[in-house]
Amino acid sequence: MSKKKKKKNSTKGKKLAAHSLRVEIKKLFKRNAQKRFNAKQIIRKLKLANSRDSVQDALIKLAEKDVIKSIGDDKFKLILGEGNERGRADAGDKQVYEGRVDMTRSGSAYIVIDGLEDDIHVSQKYLASALNGDIVKINTWKPRGRNKAEGEVLEVVQRGSEYFIGTFSKSKKFGFVMPDKLNMPVDIIVFPEEQNEATDGDKVVVKVTKWHDKGNKSPVGTITSVLGKSGSSDIEMKSILINAGFNLEFPEEVLAETAAFPEGVDEAEVDKRRDMRHIATFTIDPVDAKDFDDALSIEYLEDGGCEIGVHIADVTHFVKPKTALDKEAYLRSTSVYLVDRVLPMLPEKLSNGLCSLRPNEDKYTFSAVFTFDEKDKLVGKWFGKTLTHSDRRFAYGEAQEVIETGEGDMAKEIADMARIARKMRKQRFKEGAIAFESEEVRFKLDEDGVPIDVYVKERREANLLIEDYMLLANKEVALFVNKKEKPEIPYVYRVHDLPNPDKVAEFARFALELGIKMKVDTPEQIAKSYNDLAKQAEENDALKLLQPIAIRTMSKAEYSTNNIGHYGLGFEYYSHFTSPIRRYSDVLAHRILQQVLEGKNYRNDKEKLEAQCKHISLMERKATEAERESIKYKQVEFIKNHVGEAFDGVISGIIDRGMFVELVHSKCEGMVGFESLDEAFDVKDGRLSAVGVRSGKTYKMGDSVRVVITSADMQRRQIDMTFEEEE
Repeated sequence: MSKKKKKKNSTKGKKLAAHSLRVEIKKLFKRNAQKRFNAKQIIRKLKLANSRDSVQDALIKLAEKDVIKSIGDDKFKLILGEGNERGRADAGDKQVYEGRVDMTRSGSAYIVIDGLEDDIHVSQKYLASALNGDIVKINTWKPRGRNKAEGEVLEVVQRGSEYFIGTFSKSKKFGFVMPDKLNMPVDIIVFPEEQNEATDGDKVVVKVTKWHDKGNKSPVGTITSVLGKSGSSDIEMKSILINAGFNLEFPEEVLAETAAFPEGVDEAEVDKRRDMRHIATFTIDPVDAKDFDDALSIEYLEDGGCEIGVHIADVTHFVKPKTALDKEAYLRSTSVYLVDRVLPMLPEKLSNGLCSLRPNEDKYTFSAVFTFDEKDKLVGKWFGKTLTHSDRRFAYGEAQEVIETGEGDMAKEIADMARIARKMRKQRFKEGAIAFESEEVRFKLDEDGVPIDVYVKERREANLLIEDYMLLANKEVALFVNKKEKPEIPYVYRVHDLPNPDKVAEFARFALELGIKMKVDTPEQIAKSYNDLAKQAEENDALKLLQPIAIRTMSKAEYSTNNIGHYGLGFEYYSHFTSPIRRYSDVLAHRILQQVLEGKNYRNDKEKLEAQCKHISLMERKATEAERESIKYKQVEFIKNHVGEAFDGVISGIIDRGMFVELVHSKCEGMVGFESLDEAFDVKDGRLSAVGVRSGKTYKMGDSVRVVITSADMQRRQIDMTFEEEE
């Protein structure tokens, strides 16, 4: 008995060497196959004298060997059945799927497959040459004793990216690029004739020209751009774009096609369009905007009503199917808006020039014109190609001043349109739209692009006015196409599914612990509860933390030919029609709408159109991730110059290592580690609070705190903080 006890406690109080530490941790996971542990819990379980960092390093190395896997919040669990060939052989029926690779830091991956609730795990040894973002064909099986399937890559169907950014290293016979992306696990060989004068240590962009089938062999590439020595903000921003799968430059054939377009309006085209150049027309955009997708016009009618035009840049006049320009626009699918730059979907001559609805220029447009009677009721609509002329460009601040004072250029026109917009907005929320809006972080940059201030963009009535008319056009275009003819005309809808009931129920329990009662039994109750929460958050800053969590309970909006409506907006029919300069979905929507208007009865191949929708949705997600990463980078860059200073913040999350704190003004988020406090803290179930084991002092989600910035790591995008000492 005593001998057994001695073996069980063999690690007690010991500081184990790295190899022995990994062995003991592996044993612990195997003894507790269904449990999840983090470094702190392992130290407690094994009674180790090792530091948390050394245990964390051991966990990462075991994950790299596919012994365990990360499951979030710094916790890991055993990978059951890994490396068990007998378990694989006895797996039963195998199935083949196609999906997208989502790689982990350990080198293994999960394959995201449409229609399957659970992603399929593929260990590193079964990935072949597949990389993050690739579309792959996989074989799946269920190892003995496991409910979840495992997989093996059979074929890479489509590469997520051909371009990578990394550091060039030169040797006598050849060079190689070490990619920055943690989930690109191999170096890329570059032979001397493909090195583009890169020198050792340069940050470069490399295009892979030859992929190898074996996962342990390096691909071959050619250097397309030499960015210089690493470390600058400019290179980091370019890295974000390249790593997200976006090309920085347009191909030569695309630029050649664009250069051939003549300036101005072709008089022969005028007769084919409704000429609306005589009607009062204006744009409202951010003060630093360069591409103007949309304009509004208003014409008063003799019966007391009015016609309001929503005029959209006619990109399809220039971007024709099967051209190099069209293929590149589809490949990109979206413009990407980073903090300090825009990577456009279309070349600048189009996006900022020919297509942009700049003031005092005649432009080709595709318009939705709505007739309102004297009581502001919508009584008519017209869609078609037009010719327009913007008389005035307003920045949002200028338009807001006109709304508030009733004075200035086009004061009557803007006041009347704002009145109608308010009525449409009220009706939309009455019919079930959800009022949640994520706070949009903006930066004030110096001439070198370094942030000197970070703040939250204020959404005022001028912003809402534009949004209301864009929503109207998008909704009515989708309704028009859907109801035009039977059988169905395949179209590009912007859809938003009902929220996941389990996630909503979990969120409601979470909110209840913070004193917010919610009814979430039906979609209607969910919408009302979320709107009530949004109103309460206007009065209570602590509740604003609940809004992004609530948004995460909802489905992601996406593009599809299968119209299921848009739950968040409360619309049965909705499309994207209003931003073709920056969204390829809108280009497709314009083409199909024009076909319908011409009565061609042309029906696109729905299966092909659906595949295009999936690609566009994927590129939209990549762009969103890139935008978020650039914001995080610039937030850390901003706070780096304020190390040692104190700020007001709110506790925004709690994990076993510490508490996340979001700064009130800049929305920068960092961590106060428990090791920086003068006692140990116990994180309670639900992760809503942490309690000091000695003093009983409690920190809760939403608590207002005062913190001091201790460090800002640009490479890891990480901010460390401590609580300011109370005097």
